Amino acid sequence: MSVLQVTVVVMCVLLNALDGFDVLSISFASPGISAEWGIERAGLGFVLSMELFGMAFGSFLLGRVADQYGRRPTILGCLVVMSVGMLAAAYANSVTELSVYRLFTGLGIGGMLAATNAMTAEFSNNRHRALAVIVMASGYPLGAIVGGAIASDLLISYDWRAVFHFGAVMTAVFFPLVWFFVPESVVYLAQRDDAEALSAINKMLRKMKHELVSELPNRIEKVSSSTRELFVGTLKSKTTLLTLAYFAHIMTFYFIIKWIPKLVVDMGFHPSEAGGVLVWANVGGLAGSLLLGLLSLKFPVKKLILIVLVGSVVMVSYFGQGQNDLVELAFIAGAAGFFTNGAIVGMYYMFTHVFPTHLRAGGTGFVIGVGRGGATLGPIVAGLMFALGYGLDTVAVLMATGSVVCFVALSFLRTES
Repeated sequence: MSVLQVTVVVMCVLLNALDGFDVLSISFASPGISAEWGIERAGLGFVLSMELFGMAFGSFLLGRVADQYGRRPTILGCLVVMSVGMLAAAYANSVTELSVYRLFTGLGIGGMLAATNAMTAEFSNNRHRALAVIVMASGYPLGAIVGGAIASDLLISYDWRAVFHFGAVMTAVFFPLVWFFVPESVVYLAQRDDAEALSAINKMLRKMKHELVSELPNRIEKVSSSTRELFVGTLKSKTTLLTLAYFAHIMTFYFIIKWIPKLVVDMGFHPSEAGGVLVWANVGGLAGSLLLGLLSLKFPVKKLILIVLVGSVVMVSYFGQGQNDLVELAFIAGAAGFFTNGAIVGMYYMFTHVFPTHLRAGGTGFVIGVGRGGATLGPIVAGLMFALGYGLDTVAVLMATGSVVCFVALSFLRTES
């Protein structure tokens, strides 16, 4: 791994951290929005899910764009979309207007996830690929931790709009950083098969201090804009099982992540304290990600994911039993984050491992895009159950079944890792 390769991986970690904060910005802001506009729990569930709808479409559509036109331009375009969407959300005057802006922001976040996942895998060597992809995915809770701590401080002195102002500025800052420090991947360039491809590849190899090549690879798999290739031969069952697994577990994950601030405020705590509990949930998520990454150097990733899924079911269910004080709330939320996020980052590696290069961003985008339906349903279904009179204990147990479905689906997935 040359300095350039490590730099790109680090940048992808930071971009995913940016995604983590942008996604959860609405969660930090939700208590203030609910209080100012008088939104009930059921209605708030829909607002919390809007950027998840956008992420679903963004992952699906822009993942294919990243395979056809390159990872780098896709990332740059997504940064523009995210920055504009975050800034617009700060000036929303109604629930409908805010929902539209969050939907737009989600398009960029979804495309970013697909592109950075592929970029990380393609700039990593074989030995460190699993670790690099898992560490990249751990950027999500890292962004929620750092950004969440800042958001909690902002909410002490300002209203909820300050959260979106901060997110817009930080997103815009990353545009020049990506422009100067993140080149296109050699693996993608090798698929172009045009007159400039060989020169561009050797230019990159020279920067990475690797041996130059005299010709393009003999077998170049052409990029396809069709998703049909994901359902041909052995990929059919793998794509189906990965999508089902991600869909189910992400529903459980976003139930915890999206509802923690509102639930904590309803227990009588200040919005800034509720944001602190959410930060601890992401501290647990970061710890789970990093531990899984280190263990992936010694053990098969699939087996590690199955283990943490069991922990996810247990801790999400236990979260619903209610805690006596803020310290206990933070501890249980952190434990739930540890297991739920650990499984997610493991699946990000599974995407890069299962899909071939010419389908890597598109395949990842498809699974994330369709799977984000579960992310969308999580907050909505939980909100509707609350509105119907179900208690937190019942809702938490029912929402934990998503991890059970994920466990079963991955158990049937045939893979070497």
